[in-house]
Amino acid sequence: MAEDDIDEDAPIFAIAAAAELAAMHAQTLRQYDRLGLVVPGRTQGGSRRYSLRHIRQLREVARMSAEGISLPAIARILELENEVAGLRREVRDLEQRLRDEMQQRPGARVFAAGATGAVVTLRHGARVRRATEVVLYRRPSDPPASPQSTAEEALQQRIGD
Repeated sequence: MAEDDIDEDAPIFAIAAAAELAAMHAQTLRQYDRLGLVVPGRTQGGSRRYSLRHIRQLREVARMSAEGISLPAIARILELENEVAGLRREVRDLEQRLRDEMQQRPGARVFAAGATGAVVTLRHGARVRRATEVVLYRRPSDPPASPQSTAEEALQQRIGD
């Protein structure tokens, strides 16, 4: 079994083993649990079970506490670290889904802008007829052009503004 195969979130360590691995007293782990700093999983009977991630967090709490960081500040740091870890997992999953989609349908999605500016899906290999007409932008405050005016007259009016 490779190190990558180990589930670091699996709640496998009882409180005594976790305390020993984190070089702390079991009562400290109970206190951190009550404060919400490091909250372990629970068995059906209510016993605490710690994961490798919990052990790492306990060591980090001890290090930050030794540096003089307050417990509320440590709690916020751990909360943000957990959020970042979750977002990284989500990004990794989305990247994998995108790779899978691209492998299943290579070149299947081609898009172009339609005459109204809407996105239009095209068949792979299809070519788009290029529009050659001039499109003028008018601000809502501009008076509408008469139906007889040409694109050149409208352009002259815009240049004169």
